[in-house]
Amino acid sequence: MGIGEDIKQSRFRHEWQKGMINLLYTYNWVSYSLRGYLEEYDLSHQQFNVLRILNGSHPTPLSTQEIRNRMLDKASDASRIVDRLIAKELLIKKGCDKDKRLVDVNITDKGKDLVNILIDKEDAMIMKMMGNLSEADVHKLNELLDKIRAGKSE
Repeated sequence: MGIGEDIKQSRFRHEWQKGMINLLYTYNWVSYSLRGYLEEYDLSHQQFNVLRILNGSHPTPLSTQEIRNRMLDKASDASRIVDRLIAKELLIKKGCDKDKRLVDVNITDKGKDLVNILIDKEDAMIMKMMGNLSEADVHKLNELLDKIRAGKSE
């Protein structure tokens, strides 16, 4: 089904409007699917993103500012997300030795174990959602999405 059928709209002002609506609709569909995937682990997609960031930087800790800079959702409150993950014993934080105004955040062994489980399941979820695309299709999709962001206004 195409976007017109999915949202029961037969006319669009132009292809750019249709493309924007399609992009937003697809983003929401992916977000909803990701929520269901993470629900059993009591994680939001922002929390999973922070865990992946810190797993990738391990053993080097990151400040909450550096975490925020690397997050997919720049509007997220990285400090609050970190605090929730600390409460779940998935992260630890301590004062930064180099700059007393900052705190260093690192992933715990429990957090690394969870990320590894989720990454294995994520691959299956990705293939379930995108398996009907060829590698060439996905490459072109990535190029097009990069091209959209290249014209971004800030």
